[in-house]
Amino acid sequence: MIKTKDIIDEFDKRIRTISKEVTFPLDDKTKKIIKDSIEMLTLSQIEEEAKKYNLRPGMGLSLIQLGIAKRIFVVVYEYEEGKFENYIIINPKILSESQEEIYVSEGEGCLSVNRNVEGIVPRKARITVEYYDINGKKQKIRLREELSIVFQHEIDHLNGILFIDRIDKNNPYKNIENMRGI
Repeated sequence: MIKTKDIIDEFDKRIRTISKEVTFPLDDKTKKIIKDSIEMLTLSQIEEEAKKYNLRPGMGLSLIQLGIAKRIFVVVYEYEEGKFENYIIINPKILSESQEEIYVSEGEGCLSVNRNVEGIVPRKARITVEYYDINGKKQKIRLREELSIVFQHEIDHLNGILFIDRIDKNNPYKNIENMRGI
């Protein structure tokens, strides 16, 4: 199983790597990493499991966070207490985005940033993403609110961008009045 210690942090220069497009079919090693990532994210969101395995809670993980420069990320979304929806996203492209901007009220976090960071990260409230599933079939998904933020965060990882890069260094709460906190 993937542990928190397996995730590279903001001080590891590999986190800034721009990940490469993936070709299909996926090899067995990549499929296992995807499966293990989903398991880790799921357990990290269940309090007693997170304690048992010493996991920091997380919703998304890009393979670059494991030092693997492939354009793949997974999201485990708890839509109801104890019920999870898994997303395996390969070679994503944002097709469209809303004008409306939102931010995470309690502050965005990241499994690769092991500290609290003051400020807001402007994100689009709604996006449409085209991607490939684990079998190489092209898909399209429209995302809102929390899932929109997570997908934008993970797509940033694939491009070597961390959420801290999106916080204005001189004015961490810049334009907050023009955005909606969620």
